[in-house]
Amino acid sequence: MDTLKVRSILLVADDNPDDRLLIEEAWQEASSVNLQLVEDGEELMNVLHHRSKLFAADLSDVPNLILIDLNMPRKNGYEALAEIKTTPGLKKIPVVVMTTSAARSDINRSYELGASAYITKPNSFDELVELMQVLHNYWFETITLPD
Repeated sequence: MDTLKVRSILLVADDNPDDRLLIEEAWQEASSVNLQLVEDGEELMNVLHHRSKLFAADLSDVPNLILIDLNMPRKNGYEALAEIKTTPGLKKIPVVVMTTSAARSDINRSYELGASAYITKPNSFDELVELMQVLHNYWFETITLPD
């Protein structure tokens, strides 16, 4: 990728269809920013490397933010995070790990691989909506991302 163009996109990788549905519904309540959902790390990397129709309209598009679960089939969150953070055209994209694990080893490993933040998945839909509002306000309204 020579020129990256950021349009307002949240890209979520989570293998659990129920979690994806809840995230989608919570995001719709919290934000009008475009949301794209993928099922695992392999599909995530296909999207980011434009081997998917998800961003086919403009091959220079990258998401503002990636939310990634750790425990996914084919390519897990650690593997996808490591690939993102070592790929020149992708490494500036903030990646927030959002998973069920609160284990210190998972938290430490995620940050060592370059995660921008680590969040344990909320226990209720209301908490998820609140989290999505916080994520939207911080990552899409408050901060300035690099080109």
